Amino acid sequence: MTDLLNAPEDSAFRAEIRAFVEAELDPATRAKVSRGSPLAREDFLRWHRSMHRKGWVAPGWPAEHGGPGWTARQRLIADEEMFRLHTPPLPGFGLKMIGPILIRFGSPEQQQRFLPRILSCEDWWCQGFSEPGAGSDLASLRSRAVRTDGGWLVSGSKTWTTYAQYANWIFCLVRTDPEVKKQQGISMMLIDMAAPGVSRRPIRLMDGTEEVNEIFLDNVFVPDDLVVGEINKGWTYAKALLEHERLGIGGVGRSKHLLARVREMAEAAGLGDDPEISARLAAFEIDIMAIEATTLRLLAAAEAGRTLGAETSLLKVRGTEVQQGLTELMLDIAGPAALPGSAGDCADALFANVAYQFLNWRKLSIYGGSNEIQRSILAGQVLGL
Repeated sequence: MTDLLNAPEDSAFRAEIRAFVEAELDPATRAKVSRGSPLAREDFLRWHRSMHRKGWVAPGWPAEHGGPGWTARQRLIADEEMFRLHTPPLPGFGLKMIGPILIRFGSPEQQQRFLPRILSCEDWWCQGFSEPGAGSDLASLRSRAVRTDGGWLVSGSKTWTTYAQYANWIFCLVRTDPEVKKQQGISMMLIDMAAPGVSRRPIRLMDGTEEVNEIFLDNVFVPDDLVVGEINKGWTYAKALLEHERLGIGGVGRSKHLLARVREMAEAAGLGDDPEISARLAAFEIDIMAIEATTLRLLAAAEAGRTLGAETSLLKVRGTEVQQGLTELMLDIAGPAALPGSAGDCADALFANVAYQFLNWRKLSIYGGSNEIQRSILAGQVLGL
C-alpha cells in the first residue's frame, strides 16, 4: 500500500527500529504474536524491559519525564514497525493512560512516586472505569467514596477490567458527591490492588480467555495523597485520558499488519485474484490511508499543545471498524481452516488462531467508549445535530 511515511529520514528511523527489534525480541514471543496467540505476563514484561533499557518505552511522554523525544511521525513509524515485526503490545494502562494523566494533573509527589515505576513496569496498572450499570454511560457510575480521617473509604465494583490479574495498582473513578450533577461529583483515585477490601474475579470470554475481570471494593481506604488532582474533577481527567486512548485505538500499525496478513492468506488459499476479495482489500487499504493521515494530523496538533476533542471519536469508530472488518475477511478466507487444528501444515502460521482473533476483537468497538456513543459525540459536537 502507498506509505505516507516514506521520507529519507523516515527510512533511517525504520532501520533503527528494525535493528533493535531483531536484536532484542525473543523468537518464541515473536512467534506467539505472529500467530495471534494469547500472551503470558512474562511475554509482556520481557519486551517492556527491553524497550525501557533502550529509552523507547514511553513514546508519548515528554522527554523530561522519560520519553524518547520522538516526533508524531516517528511515533507512527515505530508503531507500524513494531506491529510488522510482531512485538508484544506494551502494557498501555500505565504508559498511555494514567502516566499521561499524572504528568498533566498529578502532584509532584505522585509523579516522583509512580512515573519511574510505570516506565520500568515495576507497577502494572489496570483501569477501574466501567461498572455493571455504567459502561457507555460512564457518568452513571455508583462506586462511592466516603470521607474519613486522612482519606476516603471506597466501596463498589468495576467490570471488564483488562489484565487486572497482572496488576498491582488500579486507577478508579468513584463518586465523591452524590448531590450534584452526575459528571460533577466524580473523583479519580489510585488504589493499591493489595489493599484490604480489594478482590478480583475473572470473566471468561467467548474466545475462551480470561483477560478481563470484575473488581470488588469493600470499604477500601484511599489516603488523600492518592487522589488525582482535585476532588470532584475526575470527569475532566477521565475525558483527557480517553482522548489519549482513542487516539491510539485508530491502530494504523495494527491495521497495516493485518492487511498484509490477509493478503498472504488470500494468496495461500488461491484467492489472490478473486475480484470480491480484491475489492474488499482495496477498500480497506484506502480506509487505512485515510486513518493514517488523520492520525498524523491529530498527533501533530497534540504535540503543538492543542486539546483534542471529538476528532478522536472519529479515529475510534473508523479504526475499530477497519480492524474488525479485516478479521471478518480473515475468517471468510480461512473457512474451515479457521477452526483449531484444521489448517494444513504449509499454511499453519497464516491460518492459526483466526477464529480466536475474530472473536477477541469484537471488543474493539465497545471498549474506550462504544462506537454508538462515539457517533453521538460526533453528531452533537461536530455536526451540531
